Amino acid sequence: MTAQEAIDLSPSATRPAAFAREAARPRSSDIPDDKAMLRAAVELTRDISHARPEIYWPDMLASAAVGYAALAAAILVDGVWASVAFGLLSALALYRALLFIHELTHIHRDALPGFRFAWNVLVGIPMLIPSLMYEGVHTIHHTRTRYGTVEDPEYLPLALMKPWSLPVFALTAILLPVALLIRSAVLIPLGALIPPLRKLVWGRASALAINPQFSRRPPEGAFARMVFWQELGCSVWAISVLAASYVYGWRPLLIALCVVSLTAFLNQVRTLVAHLWENDGDAMTVTAQYLDSVNVPPPARFSELWAPVGLRYHALHHLLPSVPYHSLAEAHRRLARHLGTDSTYAKANYPGLLPLVGRLIESTMRSR
Repeated sequence: MTAQEAIDLSPSATRPAAFAREAARPRSSDIPDDKAMLRAAVELTRDISHARPEIYWPDMLASAAVGYAALAAAILVDGVWASVAFGLLSALALYRALLFIHELTHIHRDALPGFRFAWNVLVGIPMLIPSLMYEGVHTIHHTRTRYGTVEDPEYLPLALMKPWSLPVFALTAILLPVALLIRSAVLIPLGALIPPLRKLVWGRASALAINPQFSRRPPEGAFARMVFWQELGCSVWAISVLAASYVYGWRPLLIALCVVSLTAFLNQVRTLVAHLWENDGDAMTVTAQYLDSVNVPPPARFSELWAPVGLRYHALHHLLPSVPYHSLAEAHRRLARHLGTDSTYAKANYPGLLPLVGRLIESTMRSR
């Protein structure tokens, strides 16, 4: 749901909280909409709301090219430290290229002809994370009545959970590349022969989701056809990689898995601070969703590295999900200047990664 659609809506009714909260802190679901902020967000960004192919294409292609070139260097170069350095560069570049999957779920289908196909061929299928794993999933996260509830595939009340859940949440991402390889090389082909397995893999292992209760509905129509071709491509690629590794040696595959593990870990750390994770399951207003989300704008350092492709403006993105990533910095400047430092808008802006991680840790300690 966009800010425009929320302007004339009042907060929805709430149900009793599932977790104890400090008396001084209002429940997220009780925060009313700031209609002046929502209106300003729409009116001040009308002229920068269109995806620009001259930015999307070079950015994605350059990120993928640098990532694969650095990966090849990490595999071929002599010396451990040189290999590590190239591996780090590859992880950062491929991380940026991979996060264009987020843009694919929001841009209009006619805005960038051929971009989805090219991204899947160059990035999604080689990294075994095709766009099917996000499309039809991420949009639920932006639904007003589902954000932060048990129906949200991308939400867990991490701030209200045990302190040990945070390192477990971050470190499990390291295993993602191996899980993806098994999924594409083994489970998808077997699922073609065993329908119950196919149903299980689709429902529970075909989405970039963090909510363990989420299960996908079967794909239909044009989306089902797209799923077929993307999964066929991933299976052929995964089986080919394993076969080549068996013949020519496992070192290149092991290095590639380490690089992708690092990209997954970076993304999981970014996810940890993308929201405050303080909602206990109630439906929330758009303003409450915004305040439960995070912007890390300049002068924060290095945010473009760990939250690229506009994701350092994640709270702003929840106000204006259709605004392309390359316009978010300008949208932020306009809104910050128009609304001022004492506004609701300013409350979702944070100074950096470490303070956010510290806040989340404190929240888990308090929730005990």
